[in-house]
Amino acid sequence: MSAKRRTDVNYSAALYMRLSKDDENTGESGSIINQRKMLRAYAKEHRYMVYDEYIDDGVSGTTFDRPGFKRMIQDIEKKKINLVLTKDLSRLGRDHIMTGQYTELYFPSKRVRYIAVNDGYDSDSPYTDIAPFKNVINEMVARDTSKKIRSSFETRMREGDFVGAKAPYGYQRDPRDKHHLIVDEPAAEIVREMFQSAAKGVLPKQIADHLNAREVPSPAVYHCMKHPDWNLDAFSKRKEWTSSSITKMLRNIVYLGHMAQGKTTKLSFKSNIILENPECDWLIVRNTHEPLVSQETFELAARRSKQRTCHARGTFRNVFSGIAKCADCGRNMSTVGTRKKGARANLACGGYKLYGSKECTNHFIDYDVLYGIVLDTVKELVCISQREREELLRDAKECMGKDQKNDSTKEIKRLEKRNRQLDGMIEQLYEDHGQGLIQKERLQKMVGKYEAESRQITDRIEALKSESQNEKQQPVDEKLEQLLQEYTDVKELNPELLYRLIDHIEIGQGHYEKGKHGKVKRQSVKIWFRFRGAPVTKEYEI
Repeated sequence: MSAKRRTDVNYSAALYMRLSKDDENTGESGSIINQRKMLRAYAKEHRYMVYDEYIDDGVSGTTFDRPGFKRMIQDIEKKKINLVLTKDLSRLGRDHIMTGQYTELYFPSKRVRYIAVNDGYDSDSPYTDIAPFKNVINEMVARDTSKKIRSSFETRMREGDFVGAKAPYGYQRDPRDKHHLIVDEPAAEIVREMFQSAAKGVLPKQIADHLNAREVPSPAVYHCMKHPDWNLDAFSKRKEWTSSSITKMLRNIVYLGHMAQGKTTKLSFKSNIILENPECDWLIVRNTHEPLVSQETFELAARRSKQRTCHARGTFRNVFSGIAKCADCGRNMSTVGTRKKGARANLACGGYKLYGSKECTNHFIDYDVLYGIVLDTVKELVCISQREREELLRDAKECMGKDQKNDSTKEIKRLEKRNRQLDGMIEQLYEDHGQGLIQKERLQKMVGKYEAESRQITDRIEALKSESQNEKQQPVDEKLEQLLQEYTDVKELNPELLYRLIDHIEIGQGHYEKGKHGKVKRQSVKIWFRFRGAPVTKEYEI
């Protein structure tokens, strides 16, 4: 595409509008209306013919699985559109890698011009070098919001509130408090039977076979029977009891009346990959709900149904797992031992490791060598000048200043409103008691419940005010500098960083050559970054 702006092209424009907040008004939100007015006026001023509007109202910018966006891409593929207009870059997306792929690779390859009106971005202009870093700023805002949401969930988990998507089998959500579990008797009876069988030495597989023979609905099937609108295929493929599901339940302390949450962590707010947390990092609160089994039965069942388990040795963790591939057969590179003194491990072709030379060759590479190559390459690509850093921080401060109007204010107001409601409800209870409408025992029980909730709300308000004060103590500039530092001053590699930046790494077959001081190994490593069309190739020798 020419660096000069094209004046001889008849443009067929797509007006793309997105808003991540729920509509507060009926129909489309005001912000969507404002985006339409702006883009319509811009298209009219520049005499661009508008082909269609594409709207995603209430959809996050961290995902590109959006109905309106996907429909626009389909029309681009059908060559109905050669110009895309958005209010700003963040409307296109807040995932800087994927947004960069569309602006730097996809749109140019389809001969589609892209304009972000408020950001002054025009793909036909030669002055677009800073755009990728503006995409980083947009992602910073989304990630900061994600952290606050996660912090709110952690606070609830530490207080013993249930925050899961669905209640554990044997329990259901309390209709009066969705964060509290109560016994679901039909399923609870199956749970008690399961623990009793395991305590007598019946193996998990035998328990599963027995339940399947009796056609007892598995947990996934049972949940979907109670919620007909749920998609069973999204919860279970086998739709039956398995030994692994039985084993997992027999080890779950939720059946002792304790809440254990935070067992998993999402790799990234942009990713659906789930990582298992070690048990020491779980958030455990005891005696939060009614137990289904005794401590003695639980321990006996766990001991007698214990299955063989292979435990990993040492603390080494391969950060390239699933990313490093054999350049020839495409299989994952797998960790193997090394005789090199001081080295942690080698990575070898998984096909060769399993099947030998009939499958592939021994594409091995020293783990630490690969680590150094990838770290150096990442540092090269994310390096920016001081002027660019200052411009990014200025833009970020302006952007985040609009969004950070003390996010805890709404929650505090909601809690204070609930406290006022509780006061009114307690007052009404005493009036009803005075008129003989409710008994004294019932009065005391209900008042006790409402006062307990009120105390929890008061504690939560104090905690929110304290968190808000702590946030104020850290200057916005310092916070933004830390966020930008993570992207532009990488000191070590981790799975989350690699996932965000790299699609995969190809390890070539090494070969030896004679050198001045003996044999020298030469090998090629190709790093496929998500935001580049071509791989970065590194040749090294040792």
